[in-house]
Amino acid sequence: MAATTATPVGPRGGRLKGAALGVTAWLAGLLFVAPILWMALTSFHSEADAATNPPSLAASLTLDSYREFFGVNGGASPWPALINSMTASLVSTLLTLLLALPAAYALSIRPVKRWTDVLFFFLSTKMLPLVAGLLPIYLFAKNTGLLDNIWALVILYTAMNLPIAVWMMQSFLSEVPVAIIEAAQIDGAKLPTILGRVVAPIALPGIAATALICFIFSWNELLFARVLTGVVAETAPVFLTGFITSQGLFLAKVCAASLVISLPVLAAGFAAQDKLVQGLSLGAVK
Repeated sequence: MAATTATPVGPRGGRLKGAALGVTAWLAGLLFVAPILWMALTSFHSEADAATNPPSLAASLTLDSYREFFGVNGGASPWPALINSMTASLVSTLLTLLLALPAAYALSIRPVKRWTDVLFFFLSTKMLPLVAGLLPIYLFAKNTGLLDNIWALVILYTAMNLPIAVWMMQSFLSEVPVAIIEAAQIDGAKLPTILGRVVAPIALPGIAATALICFIFSWNELLFARVLTGVVAETAPVFLTGFITSQGLFLAKVCAASLVISLPVLAAGFAAQDKLVQGLSLGAVK
């Protein structure tokens, strides 16, 4: 039987293949970013131009939607809602990291018995539909005086993000060399010192990735914020829904509000993109 040999790919074939992959990547990227670019363009149109069908790309640009969103013409100011969202997201993310780090340490570097069952239990709590827990949580908040209270959202977001944070950080901390921890223990370092000065710097990309995901989940949460808040603790997503009224949908204003409310998440993702890539790729290559 004659042996078959693979035909080598020449330099020209390699360049063509690379160019095709590059074009495909650019097309996929444009496909994903096109709705955001369209939303940004619509936010600079007047309501009359934004409502045209088909929409006009050559319509005149204006900042009226942004003026109305920020209450320049006497409308409601978005700053209290933005501050509430920032407070709930940042504080809950910090609490989640403080609780998830020692839990992940116990499940990875110093694993407890049946640690896989513990991880599955953590993850199983995310399988419950959010609406199934809405009524009990509402009654608890009502009986404890936490309705329309930003700290109720902080506690709730911490509990909601803790399972996924523990699951993610367990895989990140499993990459920390045990020999370094043992050397610190020989030098007399206690557990808080080991976590803060040994484990945390090594697993910083994974911690940054976990923090970013928890922040995004908290910032975008709407269901519980809509039910548990009113005026005092109203968050940005709840404020955004106020633009959809019985009088109609104000498309340009909604696009402007959506773009402004998305900016903190986009800025956080852009600032931590290198840490996010490193963190999400930990353990992918042995």
